[in-house]
Amino acid sequence: MSRRSRRFFKQIQKADAKYRLQEIASQIQADLDKRAISYDEALNLGNIIQHRADQLPGDTIVYAISDRDAYRKTLELYLRDALLTRTEQLLLWEERRRLGISDDEHQRLLDLLVLQMNKQGKSVSIQKYEKAGAKNV
Repeated sequence: MSRRSRRFFKQIQKADAKYRLQEIASQIQADLDKRAISYDEALNLGNIIQHRADQLPGDTIVYAISDRDAYRKTLELYLRDALLTRTEQLLLWEERRRLGISDDEHQRLLDLLVLQMNKQGKSVSIQKYEKAGAKNV
């Protein structure tokens, strides 16, 4: 880890609000754009930021270069039409598996995005799976 990355790491550990984490994430993005840190370092720091954000209160989303942010973008894309189909859910499951996103992280992120869409006046529908072995009568 470079000196610059260690400095960001210390700032992340000391952050006491999600707003501060968002500021740090923006600084990391700026340093990545200037090529002052590598993409791998930015990704690692972004994952640390997301983990730290989970520990802080509030229902805001912290946008940082991270596996979770990549997943969030995919989830937002599928929610754009305010309908999450079974097929999309299967594709999301595969993406979660690839990125190492837990079901709890997925549900928390989905809840936050649906809440944001509801605040914008959009109603989101999520198709449900039928239980295996259930018979249609």
